[in-house]
Amino acid sequence: MDGAQLSQSCKLSSLKVPQVSGIRVQLEMHSLWQQFDQLGTEMIVTKAGRRMFPTFQVRISGMDPAAEYVLLMDFIPVDDKRYRYAFHSSSWLVAGRADVAAPSRMHFHPDSPARGAQWMKQTVSFDTLKLTNNLLDDNGHMILNSMHRYQPRFHVVYVDRAPNSHLNAYRNFCSFYFLETQFMAVTAYQNHRITQLKIASNPFAKGFRTTDPQDW
Repeated sequence: MDGAQLSQSCKLSSLKVPQVSGIRVQLEMHSLWQQFDQLGTEMIVTKAGRRMFPTFQVRISGMDPAAEYVLLMDFIPVDDKRYRYAFHSSSWLVAGRADVAAPSRMHFHPDSPARGAQWMKQTVSFDTLKLTNNLLDDNGHMILNSMHRYQPRFHVVYVDRAPNSHLNAYRNFCSFYFLETQFMAVTAYQNHRITQLKIASNPFAKGFRTTDPQDW
């Protein structure tokens, strides 16, 4: 899938049910994501959980307005490597093999399930999603390993209430991902240019423009 596109259609649409085959997803704040991606996006993970910035937001079209859908996200490792940041060269270097994968979780959008008409009328924002490095987290946050690279994935699932619908479950969903949303999970920002861009572009970071950026 071409993750560099501003919007994406459902792949393998000929294998999908009509309720999902025509869906298109557009990444919001695309230019901001690209700015971060050019520097090497970093996302803070904490024991208590930290929200993403930029927030993952999309606009959806092509749904059946009357059908019900569940929207969810997950995060998959980009590779099997662990990284470290080399300050003298301002670059990420491979530090070894990846740590044991954190427990895989899905984050369901809190408005799920909802009809297509509702999802399509406004931007869908995953602003309640939090990232943690606590392997024992019991708050439903997304568990990630620090110093590992991740790809966010977005899934649209048609709620099929027909008997035995589970037999055709693979036909009832479409998955989307945008390469420019990849990021390195960190416990503290490594690249000072990422810190500066986060402070400059995050409206909730105004109070930190004169304080330690690691506090937010």
